[in-house]
Amino acid sequence: MTHRMTYGEFPTAAVFLFGLGLGASLDGIVFHQVLQWHHMVSTWYPPTSLENLRLNTRWDGAFQAVAHLFVVTGIALLWRKASMRVLYWSGHMLIGALLYGWGCFNVAEGLVDHALLGMHHLNETVPPSLQRWWDVVFLAWGAAMVMAGRALLRWAERQRRLPRARNAAADRVSA
Repeated sequence: MTHRMTYGEFPTAAVFLFGLGLGASLDGIVFHQVLQWHHMVSTWYPPTSLENLRLNTRWDGAFQAVAHLFVVTGIALLWRKASMRVLYWSGHMLIGALLYGWGCFNVAEGLVDHALLGMHHLNETVPPSLQRWWDVVFLAWGAAMVMAGRALLRWAERQRRLPRARNAAADRVSA
């Protein structure tokens, strides 16, 4: 039985940063802009005046800038690693690392911004008695993505190390 030539490890850190940035960007676009459920510091400075709305918008912009730095850094690291001529990385590794990064963003956002600092709640358009429930669901969704991403990464790494003959069908599917 022959083993696969891997020519280096999968760039999990690069795709993790990419997933972290994508999760943050989607959060900003969907929750801050499209649904307008909250802004970055809307619990501290409710957007009930033009001055507070400007302040929230400025912090939303800073948040988006940091999210894009994560995306650009992830792409740069991935590009550096992908400049090798022959690699074996599966789509499962890519999806697993993306879910892992995105989920870590959601968990950090939920714990730090929602719970610890009280900067905002996920959905500030519902009665205050329901806001915490939205925060808990968001946190649980993030934790589920972290667990699924880590599990998928571990599974894909085990598959990559299996002898080639046992993975011929998987090679055809991921090619």
